[in-house]
Order: sequence, then structure tokens, then C-alpha cells
Amino acid sequence: MKKVQWFWISVLGSVILRFILFYTSKNLNLSSRPEIATPLTSLRRLAEGYWLKQSSMSPYSGSMYHGSPLLLILLGPLTVTRIEGQPDHLLCSFVFVIADVVCAMLIRAAGETLQTAYSSRLKLLGLHHLSENSEVLPSGDLAALAYLWNPFTVVACVGLSTSAIENLMVVLSLYGACKRLAPLAAFGWVMATHLSLYPAILLIPVILLFGYGPDAPPTKLFLQRKKFEVGNSSSSDDNRLEEDLRNQLCMVNVFSWKSVTHFLFWTLLWSSYVLVLCGIYLRQHGGLQELFKRTYGFILTIPDLSPNIGVFWYFFAEVFEFFRNFFLIVFHGNILLMMVPLALRLNHRPCFLAFVYIVISSMLKSYPSVGDSALYLGLLGLFAYELKDMQFSFFLFSGYVGVSLLSPVMHNLWIWRGTGNANFYFGTAITYACFQIILVVESVSAMLNHDRMLKKLSTAKLVKT
Repeated sequence: MKKVQWFWISVLGSVILRFILFYTSKNLNLSSRPEIATPLTSLRRLAEGYWLKQSSMSPYSGSMYHGSPLLLILLGPLTVTRIEGQPDHLLCSFVFVIADVVCAMLIRAAGETLQTAYSSRLKLLGLHHLSENSEVLPSGDLAALAYLWNPFTVVACVGLSTSAIENLMVVLSLYGACKRLAPLAAFGWVMATHLSLYPAILLIPVILLFGYGPDAPPTKLFLQRKKFEVGNSSSSDDNRLEEDLRNQLCMVNVFSWKSVTHFLFWTLLWSSYVLVLCGIYLRQHGGLQELFKRTYGFILTIPDLSPNIGVFWYFFAEVFEFFRNFFLIVFHGNILLMMVPLALRLNHRPCFLAFVYIVISSMLKSYPSVGDSALYLGLLGLFAYELKDMQFSFFLFSGYVGVSLLSPVMHNLWIWRGTGNANFYFGTAITYACFQIILVVESVSAMLNHDRMLKKLSTAKLVKT
């Protein structure tokens, strides 16, 4: 009971912190920081797009707005609503705070589901002491609080970045897949893909979640256990407990095509619904063709080279125009090339696979922000038990803190004081990308080492019995 009370007190504290910072951080002008607001997540650009639409013009006129028409419908009216004596966009801040809290609650619920499923799988392998140890650490609570109190999450919310809504949709799809709620998971995946395109790669881990269920130890261990149980059974052995154990071991590796088909059906349904709504909203301004050109085309071709915490803007500002298309294919193809090998190696851990995909896409997307990092750093808490022996943890923590402090300083030296140049700011961006690479490599290595440890313990237990 005390743990539950402390959890909700922490949630309330994070909400209060957001509103305090929203009222006291006017001079910081966080909504214009390149680390927080990108051409795709800036509320100012959204407000401009809504004003253009209200003036009977295309919201994409002038290359100001490049987001979804659905965000214009949801947030547009709130950007022009003013409350006397209150800061601008107060109602929008309420929406972003609610999105963060709901996202944290979904992360917590998904963590509880993962923890329960993982503990039951360990018991099937006879590793009862490990299942008890994994239940001691409430990974769901840890991940939810890590997301809510993460400085990246807080500044993205206070800076009025729409990344809070994008993160909510991603977590909604993962939560629905963990619970095998096809309509919910399909809605989250479709909306996340519609808002920022890159979550499309999460289709693989979501399908694996529907097919095999939540994360589990390697499949080979269950096959090994199954052979051992069958080999030691006799014709006169009618023990119900052992029979149930063998049945459960048989069901572990069965892929549920029915659940996957159900999910794909709902995906098609929600996709059609979203496209119809967008087509109706833009019917007088070019329709869906204009939507695809101004949103997904903008993401893939990277015409806006304003500085951000990514590496694309600097590279494409320097590259010759003749080679631009080639390097666009190379950069975007990097994400696709990593998908299949990781899926083959981590197919028994679809939630962790989704985490790795999110880190990679956050590192290689064309217009990244700290809101993207806030999501995967929150999801990292879901695997606290498996990654407890991860190397370079303190080095990574120090690196993220250092980059967070140096990035605004270098940007100020370059843009405002004129005592630096673009290399100052790009240096922090490339360092930030390197730390994300280290995080991916070390987390995957720690997870694979954890699987090897489970294999050794399981084999040793079978030999003893």
C-alpha cells in the first residue's frame, strides 16, 4: 500500500513540477529551442498552420507546418483560445501534461504485464529463484516514474512539443500488443506512424507480441525442457501437474496467427479511417497528395536544414547537391538494414526489440528532439532486471547529462554571441549520437548475456535432475 501511495505522490509531484516550470520559464523561451521544437513538433508552427486553415488557405502554405491535419483539429482551436491573466497556450499545456501522465500509466501497466509473463516463463523452466528476484523489482513503476521525471520529458512538455502525443501513441500500441487488444494496438500504431512515420518499423515487434506474447527467455530453453519432460515421462505416469507443465511448454512456442490477422484487420480499418478524415479536411487544398508531399515527403527529403540535435542537417548542408539523393537513401536505409537482423536475434523479446528500434529511429530520424529520447529512456526501465549488469551505465548517464548541458551553451555561442561556429553545435550532436549508439550496443549485449546466463542455469538444473 505504501508503495502505491508513494507512486501516486510522485506522479502528482511531476504534474505540479510541469505547471510550475510552465509559469516560471517564460524567459527561457523553451518552445523555440532546437533541441525541443522541430519543424514537425513545434506548437508555434501548428498554430501558424491552423491560422492559415482558418484563413481559407492550405495549412501547408509557406512551408511552415508539416504535421498531421488531425493535430490541427485537436490542438488548433486551443492555440487561439486565451484565458485572461494566464500564459498563452495554457490549454495546450494541459493536453501535453495529460498525455505524459497517461503515457506513464500505460508504461506501468505494460511493465506489470511483462513482469508477470516473464516470471511465469521462468517458473516453467524451473528457475523459481530468478522469478522471485524479478518480482522484487517493480519495473513498471520504475519505468513510469523514469519517464515522468526525466528532464527530457519535462522540458518537452513545458516547451509545448507535440512529441508527447507521438510518444503516447507509440506506448499505446505496445500496451495494446502486450494485452493482445488488437483494436487498441492497431489504433496506436496507425496514429504513431501517421504523426511521425518512423514508428512504422514497430510493426515487426507488435506482430511478434501478438504472435508469441510478451518477452520470454530464449525459445531453445523451452524446447530443451520439453524434451526432458517427455523423455522422463512413463506410460504409468498420470501426474496432472507434470501433464499441465508439458502442455504449457508446448504452448509457449505456438505462433498465434489468429491474433495477428485480427491486428492487421484493425490496422487496415484505422488506416482507412485516418486517410478519409485527412482527405476530407484537405479536400480544398490538394487532398491526400498534398498531405503526403508536405509531411512524409518533408521527413524523407529533409529540405529544412535548420540546426537540431540530429546529424542530418549538418551533413546535407555540406554535401554536393549531385550526391544528395544517394545519401538520403543511405541514411534512411540504415534503419531498414538493421531491422531484420535484430528481429531474428531478439524475436523472443519483442518489447525489448521495440525499445531498440525506437532508439535507432531516434538517432537516425531527420528531425529528432529530446522528446524522442525521453520515450526510450523511460522504456529502458522496463528491462531493469535483465540489464542490471549493463556496462558503462555511469558513463552513459554522465554523457547524457553533459550533452544536455553543453548543447544550449554551444548553440548560444554560435547563434547569439557569434564567438563560435556550426562545428561547436554539431560536435554536441555527433557526441549525442555516439552515446545513443553505445546505449544500443551495450543494452543488446547485456540482454544477450542475460539469456546466456538463463541457458547455463537451465541446463545445469536439468543435469542435476
